[in-house]
Amino acid sequence: MTPIIRTTLLRGSALLLAFGLPALHANTYVYVSNATDGTISTYQLAEQTGKLTPGATVTAGDNVAPMAVSPDHRYLYANVDSPTHAVQTFAIDPANGALKKISQSPTGHPMAYISLDKTGNYLFASSYDDDVVTVAPIHHGVVADQPTQTLKTDRNTHSVHVDNSNRFLFAQTLGGAKVFQYRFDAQTGKITPNDPAALDVPAGLGPRHIAFSPDNRYVYVLDELQNKVITYSLDPATGQLTQQAITSALPADTTLVPGAPRFVRNPTPAQRPHADTSNDIWAADIHITPDGKYLYTSERTHSTLSALKVDKASGGLTLVGTYPTEKQPRGFAITPDGKYLICAGEKSDRLSVFDIDAATGALKLNGRYPVGQDANWVEVVTF
Repeated sequence: MTPIIRTTLLRGSALLLAFGLPALHANTYVYVSNATDGTISTYQLAEQTGKLTPGATVTAGDNVAPMAVSPDHRYLYANVDSPTHAVQTFAIDPANGALKKISQSPTGHPMAYISLDKTGNYLFASSYDDDVVTVAPIHHGVVADQPTQTLKTDRNTHSVHVDNSNRFLFAQTLGGAKVFQYRFDAQTGKITPNDPAALDVPAGLGPRHIAFSPDNRYVYVLDELQNKVITYSLDPATGQLTQQAITSALPADTTLVPGAPRFVRNPTPAQRPHADTSNDIWAADIHITPDGKYLYTSERTHSTLSALKVDKASGGLTLVGTYPTEKQPRGFAITPDGKYLICAGEKSDRLSVFDIDAATGALKLNGRYPVGQDANWVEVVTF
């Protein structure tokens, strides 16, 4: 929600309360991509209770997975792999959250992650299979058929995301065990390597997804192989990262053991997949609350969510606890008001909504709802 809209809603609510009338409420919608079904499930969330009302299920395409929402909340973007690698644009109806497909644009690569810049004029994508990051212009919600840039990275590029200033871009490579640093020019859409172009992560870790503190001072990179969070400070002038700490998102008495990349080309001896992965750590996603007080990660082997408290001054993290969730939780999201966490499981036919305790960051199950097969990505939009 833009500041103007939010201010208007708040003022309108105050006037209604002054005259003894019910306050205005925002409309919040939840979208979940179901890879095997090739569909996107839609829901409306009641902001006062956290309950979901299922809506229409929309056909997307085979292996629909990563999604992203435009900054103005007008469009939902979804990546599909068949019949061709492509990104689809859906217009979002603010009145009821309904999706209407308006375009499909080829990507040229299978993409593991998509995101937008803060203007909504450019789409970033990363290919785990082809080890590239691409930039494509967006015009009236439609992604260009050809990227303006394709940059080679390292093995298994997992995610790509711009910082809150919209000036610096970061990409994480699981097999390459690096965090790539770029400068981004929002006027031209061009990205250029920063100096240094990439940072090696500590041995044994595999960088996957990323989150930024709301004040943009700290960057949190999730390690897939040990469910650790690497905390970096971000230089606002140069966009360079400096490692500050590494924090485990698992309790000290965990029975899980460090994992290895499940799907990696030309692995080093230390990266060779384990013959038995049944007890390997396999972290997936990371998000921070809008107020910056709490950070959460998901772990797929034991199907848990971890909550960590954030020290805003230092960026430091302290484990709050772990909480069972849907089986093999690949993706989750936090609502814009910071009250709820919504988690999908790739091997579950249900979607979970958790209440976030504002005082502690602890999670409490609120409700479970039907979802499609291989549910893996969650996006939340509030109007």
